[in-house]
Amino acid sequence: MNISVELTLTPLQNEFEEPIINFIKKLRESGLTVLENPLSTQVYGEYDQVMQLLTTEIKEAFELIDKGLLYMKIVKSDRSDYEPHF
Repeated sequence: MNISVELTLTPLQNEFEEPIINFIKKLRESGLTVLENPLSTQVYGEYDQVMQLLTTEIKEAFELIDKGLLYMKIVKSDRSDYEPHF
């Protein structure tokens, strides 16, 4: 089963850029389809692969920050080819 996951990592601290950059670089290195925009990062792939990656990388990101939020939306389908019709 393929899924699409949208992630927004928000460290609640003054030094926030490095943990976000590190998190995104780790996702890029995974070999999964990863798309980014200024507000979020999307990861696309097979459920078990995506969730295994996210479990590891979210834990590592949280270990690098004092306090933070992670917003995650999961869609049961691969939406990587989505294009707006407007």
